[in-house]
Amino acid sequence: MDIERGDVYLARFPHAAGTRGKKRPVVVVQADPYNRKLRHAVVVQLTTNLADRDDAACLFIAADSNAGRSAGLSKDSVFSGYLISLMSEDRLKEQIDRLPDEMMQEIGECLRNALDLN
Repeated sequence: MDIERGDVYLARFPHAAGTRGKKRPVVVVQADPYNRKLRHAVVVQLTTNLADRDDAACLFIAADSNAGRSAGLSKDSVFSGYLISLMSEDRLKEQIDRLPDEMMQEIGECLRNALDLN
């Protein structure tokens, strides 16, 4: 599978109660050499909960922006750099599109803040 950093997929997240859960958009943040080598990817969730949009680990993405359209967003959303998950590539089948390189640079800063790597 050709997963690349910046790709946006729909992935199902189960509810804590064990029910099926719902699909959410996720952004692949893992470096491409590992995407080619491993059969899983590190992803971060996008959420429509805008409460943390000003958090240094988050990035607001307007649905009507170029990045929002690339991500297939129907509502304004937030890249939540603290909502990191490891997913097997078989859970990343529904690719929406990919985020622009400029936005991925901003996302890198969000991840540095979320992981205290500054």
